[in-house]
Amino acid sequence: MSKHNAVAPLPNTDGHHTPKVTTIHHLQQYKTQGRRLVCLTAYDYTTAQLLDSAGVDLLLVGDSLAMTVLGHENTLSVTVEEMLHHVKAVSRGTRHALVVADMPFMSYHGSEDQAVINAGRFIQEGRAHAVKLEGASPRIQHLIERLVVTGIPVLGHLGLTPQAIHTVGGFKLQAKTTANAEQLMQDALALEAAGAFALVLEMVPTEVAAWISTTLKIPTIGIGAGPGCDGQILVVDDFLGRFQEFQPRFVRRYAAMAELTKAAVTQYREDIQEQHFPNPTTEAFALSPEVADALGLLPYQSAPASSG
Repeated sequence: MSKHNAVAPLPNTDGHHTPKVTTIHHLQQYKTQGRRLVCLTAYDYTTAQLLDSAGVDLLLVGDSLAMTVLGHENTLSVTVEEMLHHVKAVSRGTRHALVVADMPFMSYHGSEDQAVINAGRFIQEGRAHAVKLEGASPRIQHLIERLVVTGIPVLGHLGLTPQAIHTVGGFKLQAKTTANAEQLMQDALALEAAGAFALVLEMVPTEVAAWISTTLKIPTIGIGAGPGCDGQILVVDDFLGRFQEFQPRFVRRYAAMAELTKAAVTQYREDIQEQHFPNPTTEAFALSPEVADALGLLPYQSAPASSG
């Protein structure tokens, strides 16, 4: 029996239970029921375990790890191999949530055959349930159709598309004009028609995102797109207050992990320097009296802490 089949259902806040493994069909049901989708990014095994056990519906292994984990200035530098490394870790830590692998820059911009191979690696090697692509060009639409036929579910992404950051001129609000909003709607409908199971809308005016959400049959997942979407997603390092370089307006920090971590390390440093850690009785291992006596060793006594 796989670990997925052995997991007990998780309770929702409304008293109902989520399925043992969330599928794209469950997400569609949630939209029909009016139940909002809970989504976060994850990049490692431990974080995935924690988020999954808390009842998150969808975990995106986002190419945002280029910035939050690897220290790059944008998402463009992360490679397929680096993404696969993190997708594998998240998949191993997940039992309930739908795991989506973000296909990085240039992994699907060359030949279509290579794009299909790369997407397949995220499913076969990474054990993800789906992949995410940015944009809605005719080429992307055709690629989505081909991936879906192959058996690879696709999450679309419109609005601000970080992989096109140099083209769009920075992290700016999208679809602000009538023409741009109408084009975004047409792109969203095209991705739905191509077979995308859901759509991320990033940095889109609230009214436009709500308009698209009520028009599409597939769920929308907002990030900086207001409360009218069918679900919401945040970067986990923003959500937990770990990423300190900047805070987008649409981020609500639910914890202050940077401050907590620095305070913990400061206390750890002081405990080591003052010889309060480790405690020789409760946090270390002593020889048996017989062995200590045979070696001529006395019980350990802490030396006075250095005044310097």
